[in-house]
Amino acid sequence: MADPRVERYASLLVDTCVDVQPGWEVLMISTPLARPLLEELARQIGRKGAYVYQRLDFTGAIGGVNAWLETAPDEILEELPRVDRFMIDNVDCVIGVSAPENTRAGVAIPAARMAKLNAAYRPAMERIVSGNLSWVGCQFPCPALAQEAGMSLDEFEDFLYGACLIDWDAERERMQVVKDRLDAADEVRIVASGTDVTLNLAGREGKIDAGGANMPGGEVFYSPVETSANGEVLFSEFPAVYDGRELTNIRFRFEDGVVVEASADREEDFLLELLDTDEGSRRLGELGFGCNPGITRHMKNTLFDEKINGTVHLALGNGFEFLGGTNESNVHWDIVKDLRDGGRIYADGALILEDGDWRL
Repeated sequence: MADPRVERYASLLVDTCVDVQPGWEVLMISTPLARPLLEELARQIGRKGAYVYQRLDFTGAIGGVNAWLETAPDEILEELPRVDRFMIDNVDCVIGVSAPENTRAGVAIPAARMAKLNAAYRPAMERIVSGNLSWVGCQFPCPALAQEAGMSLDEFEDFLYGACLIDWDAERERMQVVKDRLDAADEVRIVASGTDVTLNLAGREGKIDAGGANMPGGEVFYSPVETSANGEVLFSEFPAVYDGRELTNIRFRFEDGVVVEASADREEDFLLELLDTDEGSRRLGELGFGCNPGITRHMKNTLFDEKINGTVHLALGNGFEFLGGTNESNVHWDIVKDLRDGGRIYADGALILEDGDWRL
């Protein structure tokens, strides 16, 4: 029997997150494991009078054919295929559905090769971060994601739909209070275990994700002033996952916006290589505040983890042009810091969050 939540999920993505319009050309990127959702998305997009282009592989990432990445010469990696260039320039909307066979499929690809591929697909990133391309990234319950989260598939299905199929109008109103307080602030200070870091939001307005580019939503996020980060941050509560690699106890020290010292207990060499990807990879492109009440535990799944209510996340690399961000990088890596046990956030010296609870 078909799960009725799939139809509701597809409607949320098509109507609320990207608002598909008649005549649009919609690119869907995923894997065969997401077939129930992809078919329902196609039906609903068709009813809108829009076109569907479906791209499937085993990872669900654009350009992410790992067997090809392992063998293609560098000069090929650095050049965007003509068909992809045309697609990126002409599609009206992208719906990316993550449903991988293996969440660690990319660990065999050297970071330098992934950096070349990311640079080639920079035009796609530029359309997204400039706000000129309607898009949403989401996930579909599959065994690999459930296993990574330490759940059965049934448990993961309930968790995913419980975090996504909620009253987003009510959540938007609740997060508006957080946004209004932070919009009015210049300096934000984050204090927690091993962490005391300040950033500046002067002149930068935040954005509420309540059924937008990510599903699940549930965050208020900013592109902080690029030269403003000073202090230290320790990401000791949760491992951080990037390109299938799991890093633990990441430590950064910032001076005038730049990571000047970095370490990790696991995969430190990969971390240092990633920081040297380009000129912007040592600066912050995002400061985000998790607000989704349906997400209460870490899952080694950044799409969910960055929305955990009572957490903050810092993203190294590319900023958001539509939020005033100017940092450019082929990296954008969200790393989550838990503030629910002794963490505090100050706005211009006033305490606004303590132990994961907002004091507004």
